[in-house]
Amino acid sequence: MQQSADEKRSIAYFSMEIGIDEKIHTYSGGLGILAGDTIRSSADLKVPMVAITLLYRKGYFRQKIESDGWQKEEPAAWAVESLLEEMPQRTLVMLEGRTIHLKVWRYEVKGVGGYKVPIYFLDADMPENNEWDRTLTHHLYGGDEHYRLCQEVILGIGGIRMLRSLGYQNIQSFHMNEGHAALLTLELLDEHAKRDGRSYLIENDRKAVRRRCVFTTHTLVAAGHDKFSVELARKVLGPREDFFALEGVLHKGDSLNMTRLALNLSRYVNGVAKKHGEASRAIFAGYSINSITNGVHAGTWVSEPFQKLYDKYIPIWKQDNFSLRYALSIPKEEIWEAHMEAKRKLIDFVGHETGIYLDEDVLTIGFARRAATYKRADLLFQDIERLKKISSQVGKIQIIYAGKAHPRDYEAKKLIQNIFHAKQSLNGDIKLVYLEDYNMTMGAMITAGVDIWLNTPVPPLEASGTSGMKAALNGVPHLSILDGWWIEGNIEGLTGWSIGEAVIGNGENRNHSFDAVSLYEKLENIIIPMFYENREQFISMMTHSIAINGSFFNTHRMIQEYVLNAYFPYNEDR
Repeated sequence: MQQSADEKRSIAYFSMEIGIDEKIHTYSGGLGILAGDTIRSSADLKVPMVAITLLYRKGYFRQKIESDGWQKEEPAAWAVESLLEEMPQRTLVMLEGRTIHLKVWRYEVKGVGGYKVPIYFLDADMPENNEWDRTLTHHLYGGDEHYRLCQEVILGIGGIRMLRSLGYQNIQSFHMNEGHAALLTLELLDEHAKRDGRSYLIENDRKAVRRRCVFTTHTLVAAGHDKFSVELARKVLGPREDFFALEGVLHKGDSLNMTRLALNLSRYVNGVAKKHGEASRAIFAGYSINSITNGVHAGTWVSEPFQKLYDKYIPIWKQDNFSLRYALSIPKEEIWEAHMEAKRKLIDFVGHETGIYLDEDVLTIGFARRAATYKRADLLFQDIERLKKISSQVGKIQIIYAGKAHPRDYEAKKLIQNIFHAKQSLNGDIKLVYLEDYNMTMGAMITAGVDIWLNTPVPPLEASGTSGMKAALNGVPHLSILDGWWIEGNIEGLTGWSIGEAVIGNGENRNHSFDAVSLYEKLENIIIPMFYENREQFISMMTHSIAINGSFFNTHRMIQEYVLNAYFPYNEDR
């Protein structure tokens, strides 16, 4: 009997969140958007992948910002039945000794050549489950540690079981996009033991599972690494002493650390930029941690004006992102006109949403990220008077912000409020808008429509960052701290500009207090004069941003690296 296309899939990609469509509210930020772009490029390049995530019926949240700048959250329900296809397959997991019934929904991502990669969304909202259990797939990053661990059981263990129910028996590589899915290793361990006729685990099971797993770690921030007490793990998973006794399962014998579990049971581990790999090796000493720098899906994030331009001059760009290097041959006046078309669209959107109408001839700075304190969204406003003086004496600027704070991250909410206070202090001298309810469409408009993309994290905490890559694809130069991908992408004065000094080692000796000064100096002495007085040079930087950064920092190149380095040497015990 001939195998179906699905039965031949050899890579399973597990992610707690996947941002594949703005109407499907199963993502919160960079991790989910990266997952969506990874799947899109896999479809374009015909990589035999299947993806697994959870179905969040109530989404992440809808952001409302009050007049004083304080963020409020509202539910973000969405029409599941009209966007996804319910599949007939069912599976079960055990939580605290209770049986949890799971169903699954399918969505297909179609690549440029017609190849499709399916995404499966696990759903516990079934009448067979009790009221609390039905909510386990309602909220992304909701609830307490107990709720989170139950979700991770559904994703990891339930995900493997559902794949088997769907007929995927030939998966060779299981890719964990962050540690949330690390419990898939427990189900794989059990599968291996059962094949040998055992009901308990031994060391050989661990070695066999390790050969099949790939793990990508995305953060250096401690809160991004889930860990649960042994007591909670025993309560949720049951008394699995054979599992807890395996080498590398418990961290220091007292916690189930999902990052450590994934590190110990994966043959290939990578960070998401060269610097991030280096920093991860310093934190997780003794592990072999490689690096594959993130990217973005060019076909998704290139604005319509630039799509038309690339179609005209580089017709194979969607299939071959590397061909964007030929952007250097596109006439500069056409680059500028495409940019201005994207800028006018953004300005119209901002005016409609806020009632504030920006000037298309004024240098526009963009900053749109998940609101987190280490990203320092307010660095630009450390010296309000100097910023006002620069704008009035060197050349006018205007600023667009967007980004959500986690509902329980009050410091990040204060950060948003600080920007609102800065807006009041600017007193109309500099126009500043903060767009609420940041989403994919808005992100695409901002990254394409501003003149400069700003990024100001505390190094080395920016694992990679991808918003500046989207900007580069649209010819928008980057102004950033030398961290994450920008260490690799910055050619000073050609693809963008750096802020402050580079990080050496773990960054302990770096003086962050000079970052705001460096930012002001770059704006005052280089960027603003170039924008207003040397437009030809500025456009040259735009074309180099596309040709150098756009052609490389994309998920087509990223997926090719995973295929070559991670996915298919599956028989090697790395």
